[in-house]
Amino acid sequence: MSHALKFNLQSEQALDELLLVSSQTPNNTYAIFKHSTRCNISSMALNRMDKTDFFEKHDVPFYYLDLIQYRNVSNYLAQKLQVQHESPQLLIIKNGTCIASQTHNGIRESWLLEVFTK
Repeated sequence: MSHALKFNLQSEQALDELLLVSSQTPNNTYAIFKHSTRCNISSMALNRMDKTDFFEKHDVPFYYLDLIQYRNVSNYLAQKLQVQHESPQLLIIKNGTCIASQTHNGIRESWLLEVFTK
């Protein structure tokens, strides 16, 4: 994955800013990957996302959230987007809301293609 499109999500303020930008730019889509550094399945899912060029091809900024280190941000995200907390979890954000989410072994490029071709 190109580092130009990968960002760390480390504060509630940064999440609020992302959601605001998303709501102000209706044609833009963003991805948030919630990663547990203590989970092998999460590491495998992150590795799959790091190996794909999907985000670059579709100009989708990829936000990485270490939910162990930033548990408060993860909890805030679940509350703000009204999405049940899972780990690992990939959230697709558009117009300031979560339009799709996937967890565990479902986090794959094939799932992303389904979401983006709806």
